Amino acid sequence: MSDQADNRAPYAQIAAHFAELIMSGELQPGSLLPSIKNLAQEWKVSTATAEKALRKLRTDGLVRGIHGIGTEVLDRPSPMSSGSQRQDRGRRSGSSWGSGERSDSHQAAVVSAPADVARVLDIPPGSDVIRRRRVYRDRHGIVAHSTSWIPAQYGKLIPQLAKSDRLTGGTSLQLIAEATGRPITHRIDTASARLLTSEDAQLLELDPAKPPAEPVVVMTAKFIDSETNVVEYGVDLGGPGRTWRTESEVTQ
Repeated sequence: MSDQADNRAPYAQIAAHFAELIMSGELQPGSLLPSIKNLAQEWKVSTATAEKALRKLRTDGLVRGIHGIGTEVLDRPSPMSSGSQRQDRGRRSGSSWGSGERSDSHQAAVVSAPADVARVLDIPPGSDVIRRRRVYRDRHGIVAHSTSWIPAQYGKLIPQLAKSDRLTGGTSLQLIAEATGRPITHRIDTASARLLTSEDAQLLELDPAKPPAEPVVVMTAKFIDSETNVVEYGVDLGGPGRTWRTESEVTQ
């Protein structure tokens, strides 16, 4: 249990604690959670609160109740994160990875801006742009293929942006803000779904001749500095079967 202050309801704190253990892989599929009685004793809450916490985990699809046995952890792919969620996570923990995730296949290059990217970055089509790519994975496979598009002018200030290595000294946004002296003040996120093209399938390491028939989640994030310059445009292509999930408290 965390010693940090948490203003959420006790049942939500308990559910979040076990959700983190499950999503990180610390609680493996097939593991049993404590009984309602033991949970209530451990967290010093009522059995009704402990039962509500387990019910939330069942509603979220993380566990299932087995009569006469207990509450079992389910094996399921984790949802993908939006650009803003990754940014928030990176600011809090220093890493944009979700629970149980890792990243690999880092690539960077200076390329000609596609028309749609040029439009978002407000640069002429075909202009030089830095393209940074990486793949987020968990134990189920690819969570998302992520591409960051950055105007080439920032590569002159920060040469490592165009190198195929993990960035050091901060995220691309932090490095750009430090180099220009202009903080990143706005971000615009979108979520949509589309059928995979052959190129998309290749990025997700699928057979480009036989892409899945089901649509996948596509998340975009546009980041704007204090002088209204678009400094980065991110596009995350979700792996097949991945969903986008967000949660917020409801007050009445």
